[in-house]
Amino acid sequence: MEAVVVDAGSKLLKAGFAVPDQDPGLVIPTKMKRVPEEDGDIADGTAFEEVSVDPVVRGFIKDWEAMEDLLRHVLYTGLGWEEGNEGQILFTEPLSTPKALREQLVQLMFENFNVSGFYASEQAVLSLYAVGRISGCTVDIGHGKIDIAPVLEGAVQHIASKRFVIGGIDLTKLLAQELHKSNPMVKVDISDVEKLKEQYAVCVEDSFAYEETHKSCQAEKHTLPDGQLPSTMLDSLSILVRPQSVARAAKL
Repeated sequence: MEAVVVDAGSKLLKAGFAVPDQDPGLVIPTKMKRVPEEDGDIADGTAFEEVSVDPVVRGFIKDWEAMEDLLRHVLYTGLGWEEGNEGQILFTEPLSTPKALREQLVQLMFENFNVSGFYASEQAVLSLYAVGRISGCTVDIGHGKIDIAPVLEGAVQHIASKRFVIGGIDLTKLLAQELHKSNPMVKVDISDVEKLKEQYAVCVEDSFAYEETHKSCQAEKHTLPDGQLPSTMLDSLSILVRPQSVARAAKL
C-alpha cells in the first residue's frame, strides 16, 4: 500500500496516496462542528448550541482531540484504511514548527493510529520537490500565515526564513469590518463574508491595475429576502496591494 500524504492547513485539509502526478484524493474543510452524542449532551432534554472547532490555527495544531477525530475520518472513511492494517504516513509541516508539536503528532500517530511508518517534512521542501527542484525560495501564502523560506539542496535555511502571522482570514475580518461600518445594525456572519471575498475580491499590483479592474467589473443588483432592492450596491471588492508596502513588510 502506498504511503498517505496529509497536508493539514488552517482552512483545508488535503490528503491522498503518494502516487506520482495524482491530485489529492480528499480535500475537505479543516473546520469542524461539535455535535452532541446520542446519549450524552442532550440526554436531559436541554438545547444544544452548535459550536465550530478549528483544529489547526495559523498552520499549527491547537485542538488535538478534534484533530484526531478529523484524521480518523480522513484515513479510515475517506482513504479506506482498515483497523489493524494501517500503512505509512507523511505529514507536511509549516515553517518553524515547534519540536513539542512534532513530538505530540508522532505520539498520536503511533499510539492512536498504529501507523507502520511516520515522516514529517517541511512544506517549503516538498513544494520544490513537486516541481523537480531541491533549491529555491518558496513563498507560502495561506489562510492564517505567510511563510517565506529559502531552500538549499533540500534543507530550509531557517536563519534567512521569515514567518508573517497574517493570511486570508485577516482579509476576511477586514472586509467584515468594512461591511459592518456601512450598516452597523446588520450582524455579519464571518462565513458569509468569506464567501463574498472568494466570489468578488480581486488582488492587483498597483493603482493602475486597480482602476482597470474596477472599470471591467459589472455592477450587480441583489434582491433582499423581503423583495426590496438595497439603495447601495456592492459592485466589486478590490484589494490593492502595493509592491513597496510588501517590500517594507519583508524587512521587518
